[in-house]
Amino acid sequence: MRNTNRFDIFVRPVLTKILFVAILMVLALLVGSMVGFAIGGGNPLRVFLPSTWGHMLEFVQ
Repeated sequence: MRNTNRFDIFVRPVLTKILFVAILMVLALLVGSMVGFAIGGGNPLRVFLPSTWGHMLEFVQ
């Protein structure tokens, strides 16, 4: 029989859930920005170009 400790019983499931939610949040952010950029009439992949972000930062300032 395997010797289980508190980390395996309590901490590992919580960390797994937190990591899963964080990955889903990043994925939702990427897909949402692509959809939002496509609705504006642009190429959805252009949202990842540094020039696009530079233009957005200039617009905000």
